[in-house]
Amino acid sequence: MRWALVKVSLAVTAMVVVAFAVPLGLVIREMARDRAFSNAEREAAAVAPALSITTDREQLERVVASAGSDAGMAVHIPAPGDRSGGATDIGRQRATDEDIAAVRRMGRASTTEVGGGSTLLQPVALSSGEIAVVEVYVPESEVTNGVGTAWAVLAAVGAALIVGSVAVADRLGVRMVQPARRLVEGAHELGEGRLGARVPVEGPDELRRAAVAFNSMADQVVQLLANERELAADLSHRLRTPLTVLRLNAASLGDGPAAEQTRAAVEQLEREVDTIIRTARDAKPQTAVAGPGAGCDAAEVVRERMGFWSALAEDEGRKWRVAGADRPVRIPVARTDLAASLDALLGNVFRHTAEGTAFAVDLHNGEDAVIVLVSDAGTGIADPEAAMARGRGSGADGSTGLGLDIVRRMAESTGGDVRIGASVLGGTEVRIWIQLDGRTAPARRGHRGAVRRRRQSRAPAPAPAAPAGRDH
Repeated sequence: MRWALVKVSLAVTAMVVVAFAVPLGLVIREMARDRAFSNAEREAAAVAPALSITTDREQLERVVASAGSDAGMAVHIPAPGDRSGGATDIGRQRATDEDIAAVRRMGRASTTEVGGGSTLLQPVALSSGEIAVVEVYVPESEVTNGVGTAWAVLAAVGAALIVGSVAVADRLGVRMVQPARRLVEGAHELGEGRLGARVPVEGPDELRRAAVAFNSMADQVVQLLANERELAADLSHRLRTPLTVLRLNAASLGDGPAAEQTRAAVEQLEREVDTIIRTARDAKPQTAVAGPGAGCDAAEVVRERMGFWSALAEDEGRKWRVAGADRPVRIPVARTDLAASLDALLGNVFRHTAEGTAFAVDLHNGEDAVIVLVSDAGTGIADPEAAMARGRGSGADGSTGLGLDIVRRMAESTGGDVRIGASVLGGTEVRIWIQLDGRTAPARRGHRGAVRRRRQSRAPAPAPAAPAGRDH
């Protein structure tokens, strides 16, 4: 493209220069010729008054000497009564007798070519009625005086115009080609898997729009890949719930080859799941906000998941309690997302606390938010902030750090958040703030709300037989 623009500019500029310079050069040559013959006419006109008065040779020689050079001017005075020709009385004759006689007959000036230049033949009427002819020699050097210089200037100007147009076209070509080249390089880099490839937005408007579209496409590709990794990590993490059940059941099989084989298979399956999760652990979270009308009954999901985990709790001798799930509580969260979040938190309780440790799930329904509290009577979390960091985990075997991240993204999709603190049972309390109107909850208000609701949760818990929950 760059060389094409240069060639087009070179051709167009050369045509324009030729179209203007050639006629202008011819005009300059004609102007130089006209100037030379105009000077010759003035010299001839200077002699004409003297010829009309006298034909004396000495007087005419003085007039010729004052008007011009003897070598460049001649005066032809015919003999009285003779019109067939004329003698050269003064100066050097260059024109032929035929040309001089023709001028006498026609009675008007004429030019004729002679060796080394041209002559101007100017007829002048004498007092006797005869026609004298003044011959003025115009050398070729005078006719072309200044023409060569003018043509050289025109050629230099034309060359400068061509060089300048080529330079401008080259710069414009570079301005167009470089963004296009960067766009091609960015496409190659993106195709080779370098997802950080971006194109600077520069150049003509069309290429700028192309660069913006390319960068937007690259961002979409990165986002889609991140979402795929996120989904792979989340789906793999959800497999940990049935894996926990299999591990606990395998532990109760006792001794024997079949039991050992089952436990080894479960451990291998857990390692494979952990590998999948850790492979996708660096993906950035991306959670879509639930649209209008979407959501689920949080109380129903809590009762269902607690019914699932209660069997394991009874096997391990854990006391558990559910509060606030006796009436419908609508939230703008998909049922599967809430269930996955509860499974992640309850799975952490079973995984990171000793057997026999009690736990509870409390559901609080407010005007603008729903709060889900999952608490246990374990040893607590030493660094809650680090635990919330995606992919960090606790460092223990089987911990990938994605469980709390699943919960956090579910809450943030509604404008809420997740906090970790100390529970009234003496261990860890995870508070999930689910915003009902889709607005982001202010940090200070959320903190005060958490404190207020935490204080309410510290009130005497409902009795085991109370309708608000169950205690085991």
